[in-house]
Amino acid sequence: MPNLRQKMEKAIEILRSDFSTIRTGKAAPSLVENIMVSVYNGASKLRVMEVATINAADSQSLVLTPFDASIIEEIRKGIMEGGSGLNPASDGQVIRINVPPLSEERRQELIHMMRQKLENGKIMIRQIRHEAMESAKKEGLSEDDEKRLEKEIQTLTDQFMGEIDLMGKKKEEELMQI
Repeated sequence: MPNLRQKMEKAIEILRSDFSTIRTGKAAPSLVENIMVSVYNGASKLRVMEVATINAADSQSLVLTPFDASIIEEIRKGIMEGGSGLNPASDGQVIRINVPPLSEERRQELIHMMRQKLENGKIMIRQIRHEAMESAKKEGLSEDDEKRLEKEIQTLTDQFMGEIDLMGKKKEEELMQI
């Protein structure tokens, strides 16, 4: 059972990480930190967080300070091409990104994407439950012990499904805030 809990917690962690990439209209370093940028004339492909510090100056803007000022233009270009829909501007020292407020249409798209990610998280939990149930059947336990174990597995599954639903509710509230 402890192994089952660990697997489910890992699935929740993966979902949390996936959720952090969904923009909520507020500036957050997670919006750009994992975008891959080609630096040093294409010699390396690194994530933004590996080549610059990222700070939220306020709720609508990010400031990136490259560790090496010579690659500032490559970072700016990489963010523009990264599919984030953000438009970075450079002054030679730092990169500033203004995060525009979300349109109603974009909010609905993001909510749809968030619900797909939620469903993927639930599928991961169901798969873990299925494997645990199969494993319980193969252990050769008495019928009563098998039923008790299945009930424990289902209780744990329900707990994690509830956690996923709560995460979805919070994220949807964030997305709907103007």
